[in-house]
Amino acid sequence: MVEQMMGSAVYQEALRHLSAGHERFVEEIVRLTEIPAPFFGEEERGRAYLAMLRETGLEDCEMDAEGNVMGLRRGLGNGSLVVVAAHLDTVFPAGTDLTVRREGTRLFAPGVGDDTRSLAMNLAFLRAMNAAGMRTKHDILFVGNVGEEGLGDLRGVRFLFTKGRYAGRIAAFLSVEGPMGMGTIVSGATGSLRYRVTFRGPGGHSFMDFGIVSPSFALAETTAGLSRLEVPREPRTTFSASVIGGGTSVNSIPNEVWVEVDLRSDSADELQRLDAAFKAVVQRAVEAENAARSTAKGPVTVELTKIGDRPAGAIDRDSELVANATAATRALGFAPKVVASSTDASIPISLGIPGIAVSAGAGAGAHTLDEWVDVEPARTLHDMQLAFATLLQTAGLET
Repeated sequence: MVEQMMGSAVYQEALRHLSAGHERFVEEIVRLTEIPAPFFGEEERGRAYLAMLRETGLEDCEMDAEGNVMGLRRGLGNGSLVVVAAHLDTVFPAGTDLTVRREGTRLFAPGVGDDTRSLAMNLAFLRAMNAAGMRTKHDILFVGNVGEEGLGDLRGVRFLFTKGRYAGRIAAFLSVEGPMGMGTIVSGATGSLRYRVTFRGPGGHSFMDFGIVSPSFALAETTAGLSRLEVPREPRTTFSASVIGGGTSVNSIPNEVWVEVDLRSDSADELQRLDAAFKAVVQRAVEAENAARSTAKGPVTVELTKIGDRPAGAIDRDSELVANATAATRALGFAPKVVASSTDASIPISLGIPGIAVSAGAGAGAHTLDEWVDVEPARTLHDMQLAFATLLQTAGLET
């Protein structure tokens, strides 16, 4: 029982060490936050985090071929492998001012909560476990992974489960995430397909060549057609024309324009239906433009490039991992809310391996320049136990 484990002497001793190490925890949040880590640019932060993992005494510390950093805390030798992870990358591009500003008990900076605090929190867990002399049945692999955000497309955890040295050995996966609301347990994977749709044509002068086909009109018809698609509310299914670009000047018919599109659903079947409907919209838009205007200098053509593919699925809500997180949630006085989302847990879920994501604590403004987390000591110690207790129960803590 999770409640019994949380009341044990060894768990309470670990809490004392977590409390005593609070200032170091805050200092490491600040240090890591101020190291740039845009997706596909996480190496500097990864190397810093790898050094921190080594300082805790973990075995087999390494950076893998994809850029994930990790280290192993061995169990008693008669169990399997449990992974606890937080992602290194943020949504913010190189050059963003990452200076952490402190106001009272709040830390403000881009990426401070999503997901840098979680990286520091997992380090704090490690030190507390070591100081309290905790032993677990299962080995625990602590991971700082790349590629969770944006076009990173979950590449870090995808590599961990399919090509990394631990592929095939992982029995459970816990992702410690940014602020999602305490008690939120992500046990479902919201799938997504993302495309860059590029329309090309002959181009020309806006006045002298008026009447020839224009890629921009095909793009406009595509986004209008997308907006008219009907999707179900349950399972939740959505679409967005998110980024648009192209053209050369205001007095030119463009020879190339493009739009990036995001399609999502909690259902793999609905995502496939939406995907097929969207592709039909694109084809009709191109055909309509070529029929409406002159193709004497050449037709409009289209190229769809897939730039993201995240799986959909869910694990059994009665699984041991979800049960552990639910019990810890209730023990801490939160109301459990089991949901689907797009997180690093989506990869193990899609592979039929138990995987969840839980929140690290209070904060807001994720993906904005005004992002913040609250590091008030008592509240932090309380909230961080959701991930800590779930991890220890899943890893089989000896009490």
